[in-house]
Amino acid sequence: MKIVIAEKISAAAVEQLKEPGWTVLTAEQLDGKLAQHLESADALIVRSAVQADAALLEHAKKLRVIGRAGVGVDNIDLDAATRKGIAVMNTPGANAIAVAEQTLGMMLAMARHLCRADALMHAGKWEKKSLQGTELRGKTLGVIGLGRIGMEVARRARGFAMEIVAHDPFVSVAVAKEQGIRMTSLEEIYAAADYISLHVGLTPQTAGMINQASIAQMKKGVRLVNCARGELVNEADLAQALKQKRVAAAALDVFTEEPLKNSELLGLENVVLTPHIAGSTHEAQEAVGVQIARQVKEYLKHGVIQNAVNVPSVSAEEYAEMQPYIVLAERMGGFLAQVSEGTIEEILLRYSGHIAEWKTDLIRNAAIKGILNQALEEKANLVNAASIADSRGLRVRESHKAKTSTGGAGSVLSISLKSSTEEHLVKGAVLHGNAPRLLHVDGIDVEAPLERNLIYLRNRDVPGVIGKVGTILGEDEINIADFSLGRRSAEAGSEQPRQAIAVVHVDGRVPDEVLKKLRTIPAVQQAKAVRLF
Repeated sequence: MKIVIAEKISAAAVEQLKEPGWTVLTAEQLDGKLAQHLESADALIVRSAVQADAALLEHAKKLRVIGRAGVGVDNIDLDAATRKGIAVMNTPGANAIAVAEQTLGMMLAMARHLCRADALMHAGKWEKKSLQGTELRGKTLGVIGLGRIGMEVARRARGFAMEIVAHDPFVSVAVAKEQGIRMTSLEEIYAAADYISLHVGLTPQTAGMINQASIAQMKKGVRLVNCARGELVNEADLAQALKQKRVAAAALDVFTEEPLKNSELLGLENVVLTPHIAGSTHEAQEAVGVQIARQVKEYLKHGVIQNAVNVPSVSAEEYAEMQPYIVLAERMGGFLAQVSEGTIEEILLRYSGHIAEWKTDLIRNAAIKGILNQALEEKANLVNAASIADSRGLRVRESHKAKTSTGGAGSVLSISLKSSTEEHLVKGAVLHGNAPRLLHVDGIDVEAPLERNLIYLRNRDVPGVIGKVGTILGEDEINIADFSLGRRSAEAGSEQPRQAIAVVHVDGRVPDEVLKKLRTIPAVQQAKAVRLF
């Protein structure tokens, strides 16, 4: 493995990445040749200065992961990374304490006029009367966004005897209540809060959420803190509200354009401004470096995807439980693609049993990967499979049916592949903990191992087929490891032979000449070699 660390991170983080046989290049060792070193790199670690754009990523021939030591990924081209199958990870929460402490510090600075008091003292002025402040005790703090940072802010604010209200559609009322937080609507926060602190990510819904209209709903004299994203605030509208004292004060660490220049905010006394330093403590920088190093290492060694921004993340425990089904899905997809004819149009996945309750994106991507990699030169992986399918106009649908109390079979994965000429359905499961097994093909039950080399046969259910197949394989010295049979249920009153299938697990590849011989058996309608990885 080769890991390129393009910007300075802590020595402890670099140490995390040292493994026998691994090469770790630090920023000091790159000598300005980042693109050249990326040609053979498996992982890239950046902070905020290096622009991992599409042009740079063109040099990344085998890159599997980009680790961002921090939260924002504006300097990484996510679309380009996803197309190339590169997982992009960040470190949300590693600097939560640092940001939360700065948030409370900014609230205290506004309440007690600390910045103006300091400036006056340095100017030789002793102005106690004009610096009379207010206490945080008894005031209402509205926390918008109750993730790790928002939760840490709330915990610290409780220590100041503040009442905490919060808005976050992805946090349950029960979890918030345990922390002494009352969940409510944005409108109620605007109406009731003495202080409002923003801790949400930037989305089309949150961009510019603090504007003339929302400020008009706020309690007069509200104080606003933003240590999240500058784009959350319409700075011109906020400046106007500060001049009118509609907003008593604001404390901002982030801005729409950084560094801040030519802004109305710079001339206002009732604004505390800091240069995007909320997460910049020695402890936080150590934490983000060590965390991203651990995440990158886990991905390279075990395939565990944590805190990814372009592919679903799972914990190490979740991945360990899910991994056999990821293998199952890929092999089922590969099997389907090799027994099907025509141009692929649609992939449908159905999950039943306890896997239906999981985050199934990785299982879905594994199935797509198994299907696409049978034909495409552009290889799919767990990161880019869905993106490649979408770019080629393939419809991918999923449905989930959780296990009921009535019991029945365990978790079953069903995959249907529709092409321009036909449609096939297979069902599979993981048996004995980690054995991927085929259970069903096109209405016929057949249990077969999904192992490396298989022969798939469709035939009329008449005597002698098994013997003839065995004879042909034996004559060509192909050893049979497993011979699985299944046939369609008999139709009442019909004297026609039933449809049957066989899945034969063999040792070694099956030559075309052997398949041609199998097709000469009168009852055999189809014979295909399937190779799974």
